[in-house]
Amino acid sequence: MRNENTAGARERLEALLAQCLERDATDLHLSSGMPPRIRVHGQLARLEGAEAIAPEEVEAMARAIMNERQQEAFRGEQAVDLAFSSPGGGRFRVNVFRHRDGVGIALRRLEERPLSLEHWNLPETLGELAEVRDGLVIATGPTGSGKTTTLATLLDRIVRERDCHVITIEDPVEYLHASRRALVHQRELHTDAESFERALRAALREDPDVLLIGEMRDLETLRAALTAAETGHLVFSTLHTGDAPGSIERMVGMFPSNEKDAARHQLSMVLRAVIAQRLLRRRDGQGLVPAVELLRVNPAVANLIRTGRTQQIYSSMEAGAAAGMQTLEQALARRVVEGAVEVEEARKLARDTGTFEQWLRATRDRGHPGARDRDAAGARP
Repeated sequence: MRNENTAGARERLEALLAQCLERDATDLHLSSGMPPRIRVHGQLARLEGAEAIAPEEVEAMARAIMNERQQEAFRGEQAVDLAFSSPGGGRFRVNVFRHRDGVGIALRRLEERPLSLEHWNLPETLGELAEVRDGLVIATGPTGSGKTTTLATLLDRIVRERDCHVITIEDPVEYLHASRRALVHQRELHTDAESFERALRAALREDPDVLLIGEMRDLETLRAALTAAETGHLVFSTLHTGDAPGSIERMVGMFPSNEKDAARHQLSMVLRAVIAQRLLRRRDGQGLVPAVELLRVNPAVANLIRTGRTQQIYSSMEAGAAAGMQTLEQALARRVVEGAVEVEEARKLARDTGTFEQWLRATRDRGHPGARDRDAAGARP
């Protein structure tokens, strides 16, 4: 990157972030030669009144928030992740990347601290996962679906309620966890560690009880995570897959052909839950609300994983309401019936619209307090 006045560039970036916070935006996008754009309630729009940013200024902004190791990683890989705390308030996850016209910066706003399941409109049954003592818990979904926030919320409950040692390995560290009842150590790639796999192997020699791995990107990291889960640790991590059964197939698919059967057996023994979530626009236009698919691994599900019959897992999830399980279609139907989202918004995210319609009718027939209140007010879903 060319040498520019990084102090001035940092000030300009902080001014843009202040405007982002004023407009309650979740994301800020800076692209060479283009005006800044922000995302508010899921919609991308130009930042009002802002002019196009010159390519050299975007480069200077990027350099102003990167340390030497991050700049070195950017030069080698043409993209790097980091976290940035603005003196004016707000903490942001940042990705700096090179594109055809220069350098781009994508910044996502983070909460200053993890909040409650209730605050995020997450099912309270997820809280039971904070009580699990060992095994593997996966959060999955597309980019921007709230996976990291959900795991941070569970980890915050552990930190507040359990006497244990928590180690996180992230790229970058997004939510800051202060030691409370639990002792917490957070490590960041390109700052405190060279790779997920090496940091995870080192962590097993540091007497952890709970491990959070920001993302399982490769087979080596997955192997280390499974070993940690097998040896009595509780491991949280994320994957970029669409649903719970797909996460299982994704993990098995990382292994060579001659190891897949052993991998299925290992997963059947250590996997405790898969959380798959999507975000939908609220019916009142005030933000987003999650629809959460939850798989809990009981003996029946473990047998399906071990024998490779993952296509049958949906049936176990539909029948597993007593254990807190639900499919995405069930979650979407509940969001519609309680009045949180429009039916068309939910239908767009359903994997199977026919199944969604069936669950929508069944959920309405059972009745829901939110639905009764809305009907009394004369509103329609």
